[in-house]
Amino acid sequence: MLEGRYRIDAPIARGGMSMVFRGVDTRLDRPVAIKVMDPKFASDPQFLTRFELEARAVAKLKHPSLVAVYDQGVDGDHPFLIMELVEGGTLRELLRERGPMPPHAVRAVAEPVLYAIGVAHAAGLVHRDIKPENVLISDSGEVKIADFGLVRAVAEAKITSDSVILGTAAYLSPEQVTSGTADARSDVYSAGILIFEMLTGRTPFTGDNSLSIALQRVEKDVPSPSRFIAGVPPEIDELVAHATAREPLHRFANATEMAAELRRIARELQLPDYRVPAPTESAEHLSATYRVGPTPAPRGPVPPRAIAGAADATTRLPADPPTVHLQPQAQHTRVMTAARELPPEYQRQPEYAPPPGQPGNHGYGSDLIEDRGKSRRKVIIWLSVVVTLAVLLGIGGWWLGVGRYSAVPSIAGMDTQKAVSTLQDAGFKTETRQKASDMIPVGNVVGTDPPAGTRVTKGSSVAVLVSSGKPKVPDVQPGQDVNSVDKAIRDAGLTPVDAGEVGSTAPKGTVAKVDPSPGTVLPANAQVKVYRSKGSQPVKVPDLRGKTEDEARTALQKAGLTVSSTRDQFDAKIKSGQVIGTDPAAGTSTESGNGVVLIVNSAVDMPNLLGANVSTARSKLQALGLTVTVRQLANNDGSIVISQSTAPGDAVQPGATITLVAIP
Repeated sequence: MLEGRYRIDAPIARGGMSMVFRGVDTRLDRPVAIKVMDPKFASDPQFLTRFELEARAVAKLKHPSLVAVYDQGVDGDHPFLIMELVEGGTLRELLRERGPMPPHAVRAVAEPVLYAIGVAHAAGLVHRDIKPENVLISDSGEVKIADFGLVRAVAEAKITSDSVILGTAAYLSPEQVTSGTADARSDVYSAGILIFEMLTGRTPFTGDNSLSIALQRVEKDVPSPSRFIAGVPPEIDELVAHATAREPLHRFANATEMAAELRRIARELQLPDYRVPAPTESAEHLSATYRVGPTPAPRGPVPPRAIAGAADATTRLPADPPTVHLQPQAQHTRVMTAARELPPEYQRQPEYAPPPGQPGNHGYGSDLIEDRGKSRRKVIIWLSVVVTLAVLLGIGGWWLGVGRYSAVPSIAGMDTQKAVSTLQDAGFKTETRQKASDMIPVGNVVGTDPPAGTRVTKGSSVAVLVSSGKPKVPDVQPGQDVNSVDKAIRDAGLTPVDAGEVGSTAPKGTVAKVDPSPGTVLPANAQVKVYRSKGSQPVKVPDLRGKTEDEARTALQKAGLTVSSTRDQFDAKIKSGQVIGTDPAAGTSTESGNGVVLIVNSAVDMPNLLGANVSTARSKLQALGLTVTVRQLANNDGSIVISQSTAPGDAVQPGATITLVAIP
């Protein structure tokens, strides 16, 4: 519960700075989306200011295609944002399920998004991070733009350094790459890339890393979508080119202007109205199975809406929304058009129709029938033989290729007992394994291995993966096999990384150590360095005299040695707490990986007691483990110290006697 009001039910998405959860406003009893910032950012005042600015700026905006912001606050180390919960999925998930989109579906997504962003532009705000992950599609067909976490009010944009590039590399404008600045025209550029990806199923620039992708747009123009998929109207190509001009002044001035041009093109091409389907296998739908409270009703397919202005029955919207299918030789898109036809690549394929006429009785004589009888019987016999063989071969091929396989059912969100029962009912053997997860609570089902939807042989074993909690570095001992350690790290939900060789007493080629150390809790997929042993080698113990204990440990580690223990010893010439030597001594030759004893100075730094009363001075010295003798005329704890036997700042051996002189 946040602030005693907002109940967190289940995770939906995770970002670099925050997580988004499904939740309930218990005061108003309504579902909400809760965006919670990572606690490690809670101590950053600049970050908190940015987060608060997001809430205030977006809450002022009003548009049906903008995700509404309801509340903002801080609960302990958790700043949070309360937003409208859009039940459906993201455009990214829809593209993964159905592939590229035809022009009329692209228009149905892009137009409301552009008008919503145009409202923000009119208020002096810039989104800066337009991408498919931030476009939400509800189960009722509404399209909304989300996550103004990188929005900046133009008048208050001094928070972000000009050297910082905010946004996702694949959708950044050239000026965001070169200078880090962004305005309304930067959002227009990102919207152009978004339309390009919806049409083609890919982004215009690819590379080995984010930097190379970002830098390409500085030197190259965005290619026309029609170069990658046939049938894109020239008007759409021109829209994308105008929006993605490298020079900002050559683009649309803002998103509203671009939306108006898209609407004009839709009228000119007579694109039909269309309701965008929500993705079926979305993170939001999955989160609904975890939420606290009554079990939600099963989600059924959303019935398609009739196309406005359809000419006849053949122009109705198909039950399965149109998708683009890429094939080696030809490209076809199942699309309905109105009065003006689009290019053939974006036309729906004609439905099968029976022949217009059927053969009837033409009054053939009995002699003709008799003459053909024998021949017809032979043909029937041979056809029967061929059909029988074909059926047998078909059944055999079906069994070998399809029949003996079955898809693994989805069990995410079930309890372990129900998950096992579901898999066994589907004809699979089951086993239970632990799997780390920083999103799924301990004991809940994370999924299966193989994953849900995978087709495997009937009767084979499927593992039920139960959450063991947040990933933790497994217990690794020197000398273990590298492959087994890598597997243990991956099983823990982390990523092993080869960190090279170090000196170690462990056999050469085995694991010497891991970093971070075993037992450390890390985020999912975080890297764990695995060091391989290069065996013991003669090394000299470095001179560590005068170093702090931490500095000494680092120096020994670089030399291929470890600290086995520490020992205290008094030395008046070295500061308290510093290293005065080692065992074996500096310069001694030993084997790499061996332990070294650090000898640390146990001296006590003498405090300045002059001017203090006897009671205070005695308490300080006794707290340091020293013995106190006071020389004074009368036994009075209020007497003032005028002399001390050891000068302030000198090193004193623990337990030594300090003589104080006090008056009166």
